[in-house]
Amino acid sequence: GFPESHAASFALLVYVSSWIKCYEPAVFTCALLNSQPMGFYSPSQLTQDLRRHAGVILPADVCVSEWECTLEDVVPALCSAGTMNHHAVVPAPDSSIRGQAPAGTQVASVVPTQAGTQRRQAQPALRLGLCMVKGLTEAGGKKLTRARKERVFQSVADLARRAALSRRDMEALAAAGALACLSGHRRNALWDVSGIERMPPILAESSIDEAPAALPAPSEGEDIVADYGSLGLTLGRHPLALLRERLKRARMLTAAELKTLPHGRMARVTGLVTGRQRPGTASGVTFVTLEDETGMVNVIVWRDLAERQRKELLRSHLLTVYGTLEREGEVVHLIAGRLRDQTPMLGNLVTRSRDFH
Repeated sequence: GFPESHAASFALLVYVSSWIKCYEPAVFTCALLNSQPMGFYSPSQLTQDLRRHAGVILPADVCVSEWECTLEDVVPALCSAGTMNHHAVVPAPDSSIRGQAPAGTQVASVVPTQAGTQRRQAQPALRLGLCMVKGLTEAGGKKLTRARKERVFQSVADLARRAALSRRDMEALAAAGALACLSGHRRNALWDVSGIERMPPILAESSIDEAPAALPAPSEGEDIVADYGSLGLTLGRHPLALLRERLKRARMLTAAELKTLPHGRMARVTGLVTGRQRPGTASGVTFVTLEDETGMVNVIVWRDLAERQRKELLRSHLLTVYGTLEREGEVVHLIAGRLRDQTPMLGNLVTRSRDFH
């Protein structure tokens, strides 16, 4: 009847999604990024998960990226897993994720077969699309890709002129590091954008030789802060990796280390808060998801602790949990005994969590 039919259709979706994630992780992540905003996981969580599974993710780049995220073939000898060297890939337009197959393409059955259960050795690289750049309008992104098809961009000024982008669109691209192929690091890109002058039509094709500015490159921490601010994710090191030595001195475990502990062991972890959930059927229990550079930690906060430490539970972006490990097979939870807000450790980094959806 009604429940059985819904259960069967949902089971099919779960099975197919699980198969794709297992055997085609880059395809899976690319499709989800192109379907945002949606689902339980943010773009940052999706990209972090792909990188932890040896996926290669390449940055948004005005010289290469389409509006949506796409896939590119990787040259194994030149590009190691998790790197961002855009010179180590060759475009593979036929493998781009568009939401539909090109005309005339034979589409395989939606149900995977046993013959296709071997994961291919060389996974494609995931190229971030211009849609990931905060503040860039879709109209601006589409104008950029159309202008690039005519001929490659020679400079930031050439891009702005031929694509007729607004100052706001150009600043968004610079802040996101998407002008690296033309300007180098972010500071140079922002400098180049600030110097763009709108020439009269008669001088539109002329160029002005100007010595490039010798600005210092941003620090790693500054780049990560800028990544989260302009993209909502980073392809650099995870923010917790920069704090790891300090956390080690406080005897904080990583998510990976936590999974090795036996049931009932006392433990302490610190992670970015990526989600808070309080299902109506959970008797007031709050489920919190933390993320560090090694993975995710599932935290259970009982009602009495949630009431005592409401501020720490609801307002923390970086949270330390002192608790007891609960293990059932491969499933691990940390039962919280005490919470501590560590958000000041993040400095200027702004992160967001998905709460109570």
